[in-house]
Amino acid sequence: MEAPQKNLAMDLVRVTEAAALACARWLGRGDKDAADKAAVDAMRLCFNSLDLEGTVMIGEGEKDDAPMLFNGERLGRGNGPKVDIAVDPLEGTNLLAFGRPNAISVVGVAPGGAMFDPGPSYYMQKLVVPAQAKHVVDIEAPTQHNLKYIAKALEKDVDDLVVFVLDKPRHKKLISEIRESGARIQLHTDGDITGSLMAIDPRSEVDVMMGTGGTPEGVLSAIAIRIMGGEMFCKLDPQRQDEKNALAEAGMDLRRVYKVADLVGSDDLFFAATGISGGTFLKGVKYTGHGAETSSLVMRGKTGTIRYVEAIHDWESLMKFSAVQYD
Repeated sequence: MEAPQKNLAMDLVRVTEAAALACARWLGRGDKDAADKAAVDAMRLCFNSLDLEGTVMIGEGEKDDAPMLFNGERLGRGNGPKVDIAVDPLEGTNLLAFGRPNAISVVGVAPGGAMFDPGPSYYMQKLVVPAQAKHVVDIEAPTQHNLKYIAKALEKDVDDLVVFVLDKPRHKKLISEIRESGARIQLHTDGDITGSLMAIDPRSEVDVMMGTGGTPEGVLSAIAIRIMGGEMFCKLDPQRQDEKNALAEAGMDLRRVYKVADLVGSDDLFFAATGISGGTFLKGVKYTGHGAETSSLVMRGKTGTIRYVEAIHDWESLMKFSAVQYD
């Protein structure tokens, strides 16, 4: 038997809380770049206070696009475990900028070398289902077929199901097929990671996520999906010819079906997400005048522990030592 070990996820939630608190001030103000910068700056500052030797595998941009947390950036004090890091300081920049729900701050960590490198892939087709349905679906099967067997696995009728789909022109055919099956749809303008989390969260009314979204977001989502026992089936799905050419040059197979275990090759995982603009998944940041309240989801893969953390932050105490100006 092992003695209890340090749960890095409890440090990570401080990182996502900091990013959420810093950028939630920009709710509905129409400036997504300022909001993103606030989240990135706060996240980087907090990460660099942690005892770990981290490399960003899934970041926000290249080095020349600072202040983004770029792929290959080193985070942490450099005196702890070597880890791969996936970040999205502000998932849903447009959601926050235009005052829409479900913007979140997200971080995932895996042992060094365990995380899939998406390389030149920007988009992938995804099918995300909870644990009960992971053995009955096939991403290459017709939409109606998958929904029929998902419903059966969940002991529901097809017209009970709710499917999360990004409201994009590329999904016109998919949306039509879902409607023809009788299932219901939640259309979201943005929020690829949020959709994956909702599909595997037993508290959510969403039963499945379908459609094409970001490849980096898929890798970050895979950390949470693996911890919660769900499954994601995906195929690289380039949306432009230059992306397709780059994938061919990199030798990446467009026919291959990836699963969660292909995207994160370990169970020693940590994940944290904090709500920013609120909504159907996590409550958003609520400023109280003298502080703020946050709502987060925190997970550890090794133990399978899932925590929902409601936190109260007091400006007077926090500002005595914090380098981030939250108020």
